[in-house]
This record gives sequence, C-alpha cells and structure tokens, in this order.
Amino acid sequence: MNEDLKLIGQRLKGLRDVLDIEAQEIAALCGISPEQYLKMESGESELSVANLQKIAKEYNISLDVLLFGEEPHMRTYFLTRRGQGLHVERRKAYHYESLASGFQGRKAEPFIVTVEPKPEDAPRESNSHSGQEFNMVFEGTLELTIGSKVLTLNVGDSIYFDATHPHGMRALEGKPVKFLAIIF
Repeated sequence: MNEDLKLIGQRLKGLRDVLDIEAQEIAALCGISPEQYLKMESGESELSVANLQKIAKEYNISLDVLLFGEEPHMRTYFLTRRGQGLHVERRKAYHYESLASGFQGRKAEPFIVTVEPKPEDAPRESNSHSGQEFNMVFEGTLELTIGSKVLTLNVGDSIYFDATHPHGMRALEGKPVKFLAIIF
C-alpha cells in the first residue's frame, strides 16, 4: 500500500470524525459510492486531487492539510526552490509536487506533475472538477483527452481549459512526461 495514500486516507477519516460527517456525505460530494470512498479512506484506493479539492472547498480547509498534513502559513509570498515542493505520489503513475503549499488563501493550485507511461492497452482514466486548468509541458509528450477530443502536447506546448469537462492525461512514447498544472 502506498504510504502517501494511507496518510491522505487517515486525514480524511480524521476530518470526518472531527466534523461528524458520514462517509455517504463525502462520497456523494465526490460522485462515488460510499464503499469506494471508504476504500480511499483506508488507503486501499486513491482519491483524485480534483475530489480532494472538492472536499477541501466544501469543508473550508486547505488542500495542503489533506495532501500533506500541513497548514499553510505565508501571506505575502511563498518561495519554492527547484525540486523542494511538498510532494505526494497518489499512485505509481502520477507524482505531484506542490509549488505553493505554504501560501495561505491562494486562488490557484500550481503543481509540477510527472506522469509515468502505461501500457498501450491500459484503461484511460479521466476526472473533472470545478474551475479551470492550465497545463504546460516541460519534458516528454503528453496526450490530453478533454471530452472526446484527443490532443498531443509536446515540450513548450500549453493549454488552458474548462476543467468541468472530463479530462485525462497519459505519457506517450514510453517515456515519463513532466508538466506544470495550475488548477483555478
């Protein structure tokens, strides 16, 4: 079991306990079954960053608390040195590095995301969330599917899109892809 997933699950369980929330309520918010949610809470399955963001907004807590177990403290600026952002690996295929984890009240969630390649026949995964998203590729080739539209982004390419539409990413050419993702 991935240790990051287990810790996120423990924080979700703690949130439910403190606020006296039933698992069904959070599952409904995320659009999943209570059984599926409880697997995520136990660390057996992952919960998307989009759903973690929904939970954070609904219960007025920082996404950082759910992802990293830390409350942001900075108000004027927050500097992240290269490779020093708080990170979470929700599953083997995705690695997120937060670039603004210490800044209070931020209006956007910037991450450096690394997507590992999967076999060609692996099922395509997608999610949706409120707001908008910006992605810019730094390394590799990214396939981005938005609804039924399939786009290929190369190094230097960027896209801004309505994140309420189902979207999914995968690395192409058998190599990892690294990109900046900003969720608004």
